[in-house]
Amino acid sequence: MRGKSSKKALREAGQGFLFMSPALVVLLLFIIGPILFVVFLSFHKVQLLGNVSFDFVAFDNFKRLLDDTRAKIALWNTFKYVIIVVPCQTLLALILAATLNAGLKGQTFFRIVYFLPTLTSSAVLTLIFMWMYNKEGLINKLLDFLGLPTYNFLGDPGIALNAIMAMNIWSTAPFFMVIYLAALQDIPDSLYEAAELDGANALQKFWLITVPQLRPVTSFVVIMGLIGTFQLFDQSYIFSAGSGGPDNSTLTVVLLVYQYAFKTLGTMGYAAALAFLLAIVILTATLIQRKFSKEESLY
Repeated sequence: MRGKSSKKALREAGQGFLFMSPALVVLLLFIIGPILFVVFLSFHKVQLLGNVSFDFVAFDNFKRLLDDTRAKIALWNTFKYVIIVVPCQTLLALILAATLNAGLKGQTFFRIVYFLPTLTSSAVLTLIFMWMYNKEGLINKLLDFLGLPTYNFLGDPGIALNAIMAMNIWSTAPFFMVIYLAALQDIPDSLYEAAELDGANALQKFWLITVPQLRPVTSFVVIMGLIGTFQLFDQSYIFSAGSGGPDNSTLTVVLLVYQYAFKTLGTMGYAAALAFLLAIVILTATLIQRKFSKEESLY
C-alpha cells in the first residue's frame, strides 16, 4: 500500500510539473535567465561587435559608478521623481476613489472618463503633453490669457522633470483609483453606521475607518508605485529625444542604462552594473515598505 501511494504521489507531482512547465520555461527564459545574464555582464567588460569577448573585471564596473557624475545625477533625478510622484499619485487615487464611491450622480460616466488615460499609450500621452508644454502650446496660451508668466517646460532644466512628474501623476493615478475603488466597496457599511451613531462626521469616518481599512491596499499601491517610478524611461526618452536633457535634468537611471548599453561602445558591462544597482535599490525600497506596512498593520 505504501509503495502504491508513493507512486501515485510521484505521478501526481509529475503531472503537476508537466502542467506548470510552459510557465516555468517562460519564467526561466524571460525573467530568471536575463537577470542572471545581467549579473554576469556586470562583472565583465563586454565586446559585442566584431570579436565578441567577455573579459572578467571583478568589481571595476561598480567602482566606476563612484566617479560617474552622470550616474549620480541620474540617481538623484530618479530619487526625486520617486519621492514626489509616489505619494502624490497614491493620494490622488485615494481621493478620486472616495469621491466616486460616494454615490454621486453620473459616477459611472466619471469613472470611465477618469480611467481613460490608463488606456492610452504612454508614448501617445507623452507626445500630447509635449504639445501642451510647448512654448506656443495650450498651457502657455492659457497662462498668457490669464495674464500669468509663461514657461519653457521642455527647455528649462528647473522645470522639465517637474513637467514629467505632473504628467505621470495625472496618467497613473486612475489605475490605482480603480484598485482603491474595488477595496472601498468591500468595507462593511456597518462600520460607517456605527460611527454615525457615535456622532462621527464624514471626515472622521474617512480618517478613522476608510484609511485604516485600506491599509493593505495602500501598501500594494505604494509598492507598485515604487517599482514603476524607479523604472522611468519612455517619458524621459521622448521628452529629451534620448539625451536626458536639458542639462541632464530628465536623465534617469534606466535612460542612462540605455545610453551606456546601446549608444556607447564597450560599456555594456557598465550598463549591466548600473541596472543591477537599480534592481538592488528597488528591492531594498520594497522590503522597507513591506516592513513598514506590517508594523502599521500590527498597530
